[in-house]
Amino acid sequence: MHAYRSHTCAQLTKANVGETVRLSGWVHRVRDHGGVLFIDLRDHYGITQVLADSDSPAFAEIEKVRAEWVICIDGRVKARDASMVNPKLATGEIEVYATGMTVLGAADELPLPVFGDVDYPEETRLTYRFLDLRREKLHQNMMLRSNVVRSIRNRMWAQGFNEFQTPIITASSPEGARDFLVPSRLHPGKFYALPQAPQQFKQLIMVAGFDRYFQIAPCFRDEDPRADRSPTDFYQLDIEMSFVEQEDVFGAVQPVIQGLFEEFRPDMKVPGDWPRIAYRDSMLWYGSDKPDLRNPIKMQVVSEHFRGSGFAIFAKLLENEGTEVRAIPAPKGPSGEPVGRKFCDRMNAFAQAQGLPGMGYIFWREAEDGSGMEAAGPLAKNIGHERTEAIRQQLGLEVGDAAFFLGGKPEQFEAVAGKARNEIGRELGLAETDTFRFAWIVDFPMYEKTDDGRIDFSHNPFSMPQGGLEALMGDPLKVHAYQYDLACNGYELISGGIRNHKPEIMYRAFELAGYPNSEVDKRFGGMVKAFKYGAPPHGGCAMGIDRAVMLLADEMNIREVIMFPMNQRAEDLLMGAPSEPTNEQLRELRLRVLPKEA
Repeated sequence: MHAYRSHTCAQLTKANVGETVRLSGWVHRVRDHGGVLFIDLRDHYGITQVLADSDSPAFAEIEKVRAEWVICIDGRVKARDASMVNPKLATGEIEVYATGMTVLGAADELPLPVFGDVDYPEETRLTYRFLDLRREKLHQNMMLRSNVVRSIRNRMWAQGFNEFQTPIITASSPEGARDFLVPSRLHPGKFYALPQAPQQFKQLIMVAGFDRYFQIAPCFRDEDPRADRSPTDFYQLDIEMSFVEQEDVFGAVQPVIQGLFEEFRPDMKVPGDWPRIAYRDSMLWYGSDKPDLRNPIKMQVVSEHFRGSGFAIFAKLLENEGTEVRAIPAPKGPSGEPVGRKFCDRMNAFAQAQGLPGMGYIFWREAEDGSGMEAAGPLAKNIGHERTEAIRQQLGLEVGDAAFFLGGKPEQFEAVAGKARNEIGRELGLAETDTFRFAWIVDFPMYEKTDDGRIDFSHNPFSMPQGGLEALMGDPLKVHAYQYDLACNGYELISGGIRNHKPEIMYRAFELAGYPNSEVDKRFGGMVKAFKYGAPPHGGCAMGIDRAVMLLADEMNIREVIMFPMNQRAEDLLMGAPSEPTNEQLRELRLRVLPKEA
């Protein structure tokens, strides 16, 4: 017999009754039933119930074991009594009567339990991540991640893509975040960078004549953490294709992503109609460039109904250039319960909690005198029946419905409006709960104005401007890029673009962002050089693996689907990173650490 096991803890069935077996695993739980000991023995594959009574030669040794000890059990397979069958376990029809036991690894008192769903502080969980990973839900998440990656690879190969690896140690490249720098021992004073993405390399692969590339690529960005983003490193499905337009990329990617979500969440609907929504429309309708389309509410501009009205706040605001008033329709939900004043006041308080003065509102109800429908609320009284009726008709609302209003410069209230839209849809029961809704967000602006008035890239600097070189001769803030994102249920899942493959357009694009030709040659010399030797039109995208698994696992925090994540302060509490270098390391690299500023 094998030294440690003849079967895993998920293999034994009624067909094995009477056999002598050997199992190894962790003590998941110990139960003492007055002279009869039961152990739930757990390994990677599942759980088997082990029992020992006072007649068992192993009884005295089994009495000593505690939770999470690693043990090896010899025994005979027995059928459980019909009343004791556990249908939740693959091995629920049998148990193993222990005839011998060996302790392979004893365990100290546990800093957090593995059995059960007790919620422990994140710092404790990450410090003892190896224990945390033994918990059933987290173990399932990691196996889901592994299977997702395998499925992605199979689907990409089936689509005619080839997998290539790109360098980890490379040069710095502006990808919208801070680089992690690596000092060079052989070249004192110079630094490598860990790649924020394989962007330049995958474009060079296209220039080299390989038609369809993909990679499960590690990426490194020194970013502030948030629930759906790791602060240090992450993995992405990286894709690039030659001789393609935007629709070709969409056509290649959709079967992979849709098939993936259908495979791993068969309980959810995955509609195949993925709309194309212009960035400008997405911000107007949803207040976000990653809209949650499970919520049917669309915001609308209603400025004309307030211009010159009796509601002085909005009327005066609209006299300023670049301002507008937007409405968030709030139709009554499936319950048919009218949207009344209490709900409106609650949403107004929600906006105030987000830092805005509040939201004006109107709700429509049956008139108390029986004369029909009337608009109610302070805002309705100020603008009168004719204007409120025009608003109602524009928004398509009826008796029992309401609308909320925000005004100002869109960039100042769009984000809060988007959150309010989501909150309203959730509270009224309008949003779907059993669906993954995908949408391509297209026509991103190529440039944006920074807080100090400079022009900078708003997205990927390597995207092709719509209109080519001619478009870059006018107002840069009016230039759109062949840049696109795939949104799913309020998250950005994919980002990509058709690339700029012509040196003259590339020089001009960077010039508008304040990079002279010499700086472009210095930073991107390899790519500029390659483009001068026959570059094909090409484009691609990248999907965050961690974020996709987070959606599939129905988790709210990305750390629940990463094997060894950092904490909120970008610290690895298990391994003790970041750590202080030794003086010898600093001397070898010719570096000096400055003391912290007081």
